[in-house]
Amino acid sequence: MERLRVGFTLIELMLVVVIISALVAMVAPRLAGRSEEARRGVAEADIKGNLALALKLYEVDNGRYPATEQGLAALLEKPTSPPTPKNWKGPYLEQEPLDPWKRRYLYRYPGSHPPRDYDLYSLGPDGKEGDDDVTNW
Repeated sequence: MERLRVGFTLIELMLVVVIISALVAMVAPRLAGRSEEARRGVAEADIKGNLALALKLYEVDNGRYPATEQGLAALLEKPTSPPTPKNWKGPYLEQEPLDPWKRRYLYRYPGSHPPRDYDLYSLGPDGKEGDDDVTNW
């Protein structure tokens, strides 16, 4: 009786490993750096979209943006420090706004970078002010 061949030979396994390694070597350089690019895109979407909308809703309800001292926390809980909002209808956000690097977004009202009324920004991957910051100006 003839025996059935079960499994792979060592040469077949090595050939598969070489092919997979070659594919990884071609694709990996193209993917390197994309995660940082994606994080920057998320921060831009937060600053120019989600957080901007929440701040605008707060301003429509209360006639002004939160003070710098109240910060973005005013979008989660009604501020008790002056100027106390008279028509707070929040929360305007579901969770604390953190940038993709797990740090709080920075907020200042009134802002110093026209045309916006407020400054909203992330310090980027290095956590220090510089060219890699993501801003609304």
